[in-house]
Amino acid sequence: MKNKIVYFCNNCGYETPKWMGKCPGCGDWDTMTEEREPAKESVKYTKSFVRKPEKLDDVAFLKEERFKTNIFELDRVLGGGIVKGSLVLVGGDPGIGKSTLLLQMCQTVDKSVKILYVSGEESSRQIKMRAQRLSVDTDNLLVLSETEQGNIIEAINQTNPDVVIIDSVQTVYDSGLSSAAGSVSQIREVTQSFMRLAKESETSILLVGHVTKEGAIAGPRVLEHMVDCVLYFEGERHQHYRILRAVKNRFGSTNEIGVFEMSDEGLKEVLNPSEMLLSGRPSNTSGSCVICTLEGTRPILAEVQALVTRSNFPTPRRMSTGIDYNRVSLLLAVLEKRMGYNLSSQDAYVNVIGGIRVDEPAADLGVALAAASSYKGFSIGKDVLAFGEVGLTGEVRAVNNIEKRIAEGIKLGFKTIILPKGNKIKNTFSDNATIHKVASLHEVLNIFDKSYKK
Repeated sequence: MKNKIVYFCNNCGYETPKWMGKCPGCGDWDTMTEEREPAKESVKYTKSFVRKPEKLDDVAFLKEERFKTNIFELDRVLGGGIVKGSLVLVGGDPGIGKSTLLLQMCQTVDKSVKILYVSGEESSRQIKMRAQRLSVDTDNLLVLSETEQGNIIEAINQTNPDVVIIDSVQTVYDSGLSSAAGSVSQIREVTQSFMRLAKESETSILLVGHVTKEGAIAGPRVLEHMVDCVLYFEGERHQHYRILRAVKNRFGSTNEIGVFEMSDEGLKEVLNPSEMLLSGRPSNTSGSCVICTLEGTRPILAEVQALVTRSNFPTPRRMSTGIDYNRVSLLLAVLEKRMGYNLSSQDAYVNVIGGIRVDEPAADLGVALAAASSYKGFSIGKDVLAFGEVGLTGEVRAVNNIEKRIAEGIKLGFKTIILPKGNKIKNTFSDNATIHKVASLHEVLNIFDKSYKK
């Protein structure tokens, strides 16, 4: 039988029998890659293979079994541990710490859990050297250096492990396909085989995936739809802190994050990220403000710094790190139009300290206040916490989970808290901090900028 020629989109995995300049699936141009696949014989299904529909009430339901990794930050992101029979994809930049985290997990997990670590990038000797550096020494860990999918599945069937780690999925290939390892068709077929194995044998499989320069996991986008959980390991290689974020989780929340610190002995948990992010904050300096953002159920305090200075070019420069660029431009426009600040001739740089990324609108008030502080030269104060959404007319709108944010600020010693007037507080925090409820940016600036007149 002849090999079938198909074209795959490198971005979304769309399949077509002929080449197209523009992908019909995602709309991107010049993303089609030619692949050769062997023709598969059609399978004839008989009535014995057909499953009958059943009532929802008759479906047997048991609470999912989980393996506790005993790494609190990892268990938090996973929703309480690794679900038995699940397929988890862990992605991140090269050298960010994916393999380090999973190898450390082999040491902390319960001793009754048998783990098979399959590496397509390192030899068994290299894995041993890395394990010694990380002080990983357990009798329940098996290692295998292999890239052929059939041999890996045979090893899994022979050893019958509870958890399998594949590092990485881009190096594994199916010998039945003529395409090279890491191609679209190889990644898709390999992942489907591992998914089928995980569901049939109740084995939890963790796949390590590389990311592209755009930050997406290399391979077709359909790969993320096939797995049960997608975790991204974020952070700068030259910084100590790493953030593990769940972008998909069928067994838990997708808003939780885990924070780790990279050291010579491996990754260490950061149980109080707010204290870490605020360490080294300068005092009595303009352009600095502390905000409170929510990541899932966890309130995190972070420092936002802004530098507003006179521009030497006709078009002022705008830069932002850790927060959306368009959101920063919007807030600067509100300050100019509604508050009367002449920012059209000023360069503006905004940075969230610590390498984290803030996406929620509750950070608006802190960003605007930091920019105003840098422009006018006044200091906000080291014990001031501000959060709230800023509208286009300069109003400060209410945010959710207000009491949880206030409690986190008081716990870390903040004495002045600025929040939206529209939020109602059930508990009394006045004994521990001074709370200012504001309805607009005018009221906020009147507190700090003595030269500001509404």
